Amino acid sequence: MAERKSAKKSDEKKSRTLVIVESPTKAHTIEKYLGPGYTVKASVGHLIDLPKSRMAIDVEHGFQPEYITVRGKAKLLKELQKEAKKSDAVLLASDNDREGEAIAWHLNNALRDKTNAKISRIVFNEITPAAITAAVERPGEIVESKVNAQKARRVLDRLVGYNLSPLLWTKVKNGLSAGRVQSVALRLICEREQEVEDFLPEEYWSLDADFSKGKSQFTAQLVKYEGQNPVLKNEDDVNEIIGKIRNSPCAVSSIKKTEKTVRPKPPFTTSKLQQASANRLGFTSRKTMQIAQQLYEGIQIGSNHVGLITYMRTDSVRISETALEDVRAWLAENHPAELPPEPLHYAVGKSAQDAHEGIRPTYTSYTPESIKEYLSHDQFRLYSIIWERFVSSQMTNAKMVTTSAEITAGDAVFRVAASKIAEKGFYQVIKLLSSKEDKSASLPALKEGEELLVSSFHPEQHFTQGPARYTDASIVRMLEEKGIGRPSTYATIISVLLDRYYVTRSNKQLVPTQLGRMINKILVESFPEVINEEFTAQVENNLDKVEADELVWNNIIGDFYGPFKQKVDDVMEHQQSMKGFLDEKTDKICELCGKPMVKKLGRFGFFLACSGFPECHNTKSIPLAKCPCKGCGGEIVERKTKGRGKSFFGCTNYPDCTFISHFKPLDNQYCPKCGWFLVEKYDKKNGTYKSCINPDCDYLHSAEGEANPAAAGDED
Repeated sequence: MAERKSAKKSDEKKSRTLVIVESPTKAHTIEKYLGPGYTVKASVGHLIDLPKSRMAIDVEHGFQPEYITVRGKAKLLKELQKEAKKSDAVLLASDNDREGEAIAWHLNNALRDKTNAKISRIVFNEITPAAITAAVERPGEIVESKVNAQKARRVLDRLVGYNLSPLLWTKVKNGLSAGRVQSVALRLICEREQEVEDFLPEEYWSLDADFSKGKSQFTAQLVKYEGQNPVLKNEDDVNEIIGKIRNSPCAVSSIKKTEKTVRPKPPFTTSKLQQASANRLGFTSRKTMQIAQQLYEGIQIGSNHVGLITYMRTDSVRISETALEDVRAWLAENHPAELPPEPLHYAVGKSAQDAHEGIRPTYTSYTPESIKEYLSHDQFRLYSIIWERFVSSQMTNAKMVTTSAEITAGDAVFRVAASKIAEKGFYQVIKLLSSKEDKSASLPALKEGEELLVSSFHPEQHFTQGPARYTDASIVRMLEEKGIGRPSTYATIISVLLDRYYVTRSNKQLVPTQLGRMINKILVESFPEVINEEFTAQVENNLDKVEADELVWNNIIGDFYGPFKQKVDDVMEHQQSMKGFLDEKTDKICELCGKPMVKKLGRFGFFLACSGFPECHNTKSIPLAKCPCKGCGGEIVERKTKGRGKSFFGCTNYPDCTFISHFKPLDNQYCPKCGWFLVEKYDKKNGTYKSCINPDCDYLHSAEGEANPAAAGDED
């Protein structure tokens, strides 16, 4: 017996397996699952990549990239090589996507000459003991075509970026950069902004009336007048109708009941998760992916570290048979009446790579409420919508019953509708995601021909709304619809535009800056065949074909690069420089040295700088509007509050003039009624609209007044 134990210990000592993942958190979790004999280390992303300081693409020899060890990663690479040398087997467990495959490929090249161990590739969709064990038991090989698809994307982006960025330095401003995909997203945002600015709101009115039956009262809206859809352009049109029908008898002219079947939605893909969390939780795309990464890599639940969701970068809604069995067993115990006879399967989109399942909880039994104490507030909210979406996707349909009534008063017809859930179905598990269908008005019991009393009329003024600016949710939806980017890149695309200050957020809307619009104008006018959605979508299709081994990666680069480089050289030679236009002379005089001030474009927009630079470093904000205070003569400029640095707009004659606004003046746009400047406002009811800043003026003015004295401590 003693000899057997000794032999077993000897075998364990001989068998050493090194597992390399991307994330240290993931490494910690997996090492616990695998136990003795396994060492799990993290590469912390790419260890080997293109250098940042130069293009490093050999365009004369098949566009071969010149890879180097990432700066600061040499020590880590040596540690992995040392561990590999001591091991009998090395398992490369980077993420199961193109980037992960490339990381594994680079690691294989860096380790194979340093060890005699067999190097294999393993992949998994979730960090659970069963998934990790299954992956370790079935090691495979690196997929070369997948690596080539990543290489093609990396090389193409490097060629575009390293040619367009110097062009911008020469023609616009030093330090600018341009990317293949981000530039197309910027174009979409700029085009939408132009639509917003060009839109002119038109006035229209609506008319509601309060009807009563006994003690019950409800409100209905005018939908027909004299047999036609009512056209109410102004208040006079509304008052004319009210005057004609005020004393007319009112009766219920029709009642209709309709039943609607509401089907559950499939599990989340990356883009749908980002859209839902933006709309429901107010999360940015970056925040959504950061929290999802935490849930995927694992949370400490009591004494166990548990990966709570499957891989969060996916464009598929496919679900494994094991997961279907798990969720159906949970439903059979908790909601048996809502369990369909067979599992529900959802169609995978044509462009989906289908490498991963849809995003789902790893264990259905970990309900959001049961693990709430172990999660942060934001982790709980995101996990809740993932859990609810997946579980509800395997439940029965819901049924809605809508009752619609029309009330005739003279030549006018008013309509009211109320909905209620007749069969709750999958709504049984929807809590955080409150549905519109569950919010409905109630109606008293009505019969056709029944007379009603009208107690009051409610005319209301409206203005037509222009196109909405993109939000995180809507730009992700647009990128997905147009085939621009991939699930792993949506959050990065938005983040890069924000980080470069080509775009800012305002009321959760994406607004291009002056710098962003200028860069977009140059790129779109000079490279319309590259900075467009069709080209970008075609690139994604070609990358898919490279991964499917249907195209050779450097052939698609070669087809693109020749004409592109020729156009870059042509633009570099003939495009007029914008730098002279950016340093615009003004009639302002520097109060420090007496030299003229010039208008310059900086990272955060335009500003005034002394022409005596570098001897004089004086800078000032650009005046945006004339101060509306009578007899002031000052100008409105942007300022920052102390502490948080929040923007507001105040008078240059402060402290003698204490006018401030929290809304930015629109360029050279003044109220036609009172002469005060116009600002842009936003609310959920009206969306984005222009309004006069004068609280006593009714020109497109919301309920809130805005001009008010500033406290002395508000200004820097």
